[in-house]
Amino acid sequence: MYERSELSEPPNMLYLKNVSYHPAAIPHPIIQDINITLPPQKLGLIIGVSGSGKTTLLEILAGLAEKTSGQILWRTQELTSEDLQQLSGIVFQFPERHFCGATVLEELRLGHPELSATRIKETLTEVGLEQINYDTPPHALSGGQQRRLSLAVQLIRQPNILLLDEPTAGLDWLMKRQLVTLLSRLKKHWTLLIVTHDASDLIDIADNCWRLEEGRLESVNQDTLKPLNKMEVDFDRIL
Repeated sequence: MYERSELSEPPNMLYLKNVSYHPAAIPHPIIQDINITLPPQKLGLIIGVSGSGKTTLLEILAGLAEKTSGQILWRTQELTSEDLQQLSGIVFQFPERHFCGATVLEELRLGHPELSATRIKETLTEVGLEQINYDTPPHALSGGQQRRLSLAVQLIRQPNILLLDEPTAGLDWLMKRQLVTLLSRLKKHWTLLIVTHDASDLIDIADNCWRLEEGRLESVNQDTLKPLNKMEVDFDRIL
């Protein structure tokens, strides 16, 4: 069984070796021969269009789907789906649609009634919600606050890896910038893997970048993406 490492222990790394996912009902693999090394306290960014297999890959890493072949390791330990559920926290696209608690406090304590007030306060502070009223209904929060709360829901579990699916989708320009700033801070303490169809918001804070196309992953030099993204931002400002 996977055992979570303490912060005082040597850094850990996540390895994917030739990971594939090929359901029997379809003719071709959804993802094929995926190889990734994700160092600790780094942000990995995977870019791909809709249907490229991005969300499937995150679901496998979160232990919600079972790979068909290949290995997923934490340091030298091969992980099962049950191990991955302990190791990872996943924030799906538009996570605010999945809030179940009647209040912020209930949302944070779902499945974790033993959480201390100190732990809750520390986590909310980490995501910039230290001033929030615990009795506020999650759906009464602003869009940016809802995204921050969804991060807190996962971080309060203290996963080793935080997985995010299109974290800036549906946010206005200011909320996007605030969220990107938050993610840049979080990677100082957590390992992040983000999938997106649009790298422009996140490329500047990424440490490693890959492109997923038709189920196959290839490394991308993010410097080749930055000039185009800068032109797009400047053009938007002119308009």
